[in-house]
Amino acid sequence: MAAKIQRKKKGEFREIALERIKILFNQAEEMFKQDKALSDRYVYLARQISMKYKVRIPRELKRRFCKNCHSYLVPGKNLRIRARKGRIVYYCKECRHFMRFHHK
Repeated sequence: MAAKIQRKKKGEFREIALERIKILFNQAEEMFKQDKALSDRYVYLARQISMKYKVRIPRELKRRFCKNCHSYLVPGKNLRIRARKGRIVYYCKECRHFMRFHHK
């Protein structure tokens, strides 16, 4: 008799995908000092996983990469942060793109 194949549900895949996204962002943070290109690659992979499994990247992680060039951002190195008119403005020094976020 053939063995039954167990299939995972969508929710289980999404939980695993979210875990992998968080791990990739942690690795990107660790590798930024040594190899910036590798940390950008980790962000790229996290975004691919997010799109494939339709998982939202958490807000605190979403602000760690540029929306234009998708590079990993570190304040003082390749990111300038300013507070302006009740908003926080992130300025990417890689592509000269700026992003505005509402201040709580």
